[in-house]
Amino acid sequence: MPVENVDQAMALMSIAVAEGKHPAIIARDFHIIQNRPAKKAEAMLRDFCAAGGVVKWHALDDEKADATFSHPQGGTVRIAWDMARAKKAGLTGKPGGMYDKYPRQMLRSRCVSEGVRTVAPFATSGVYTPEEVRDMVDEPIA
Repeated sequence: MPVENVDQAMALMSIAVAEGKHPAIIARDFHIIQNRPAKKAEAMLRDFCAAGGVVKWHALDDEKADATFSHPQGGTVRIAWDMARAKKAGLTGKPGGMYDKYPRQMLRSRCVSEGVRTVAPFATSGVYTPEEVRDMVDEPIA
């Protein structure tokens, strides 16, 4: 299981109950990152396609992930993530960072999560991807 302690295991088991899925499936599809549940982009895309969604890739390389996502209930949207957009969002330039090591995979995950969230938000389980959660910063509540 991708957990470090009992609290994380309980969080994933709560998701299993809420989603009506076997705990092993939830353990396969989710991580706990910075004490937050995160659904893998691969799992989001799998759930999206299983629910009738279609994705058409226009580009997928180390510089750009560009795809059109469509679903009968949510319409169609084209989403593109490139290194310039990732840099503008403050996601690149970290020494030894994931965008330096695995740019194609990181751009793909951002593209998938935004595309699926836009046309079929039910496929996200209401959570972010591990890549998104890793980049979140806790801000004090005023």
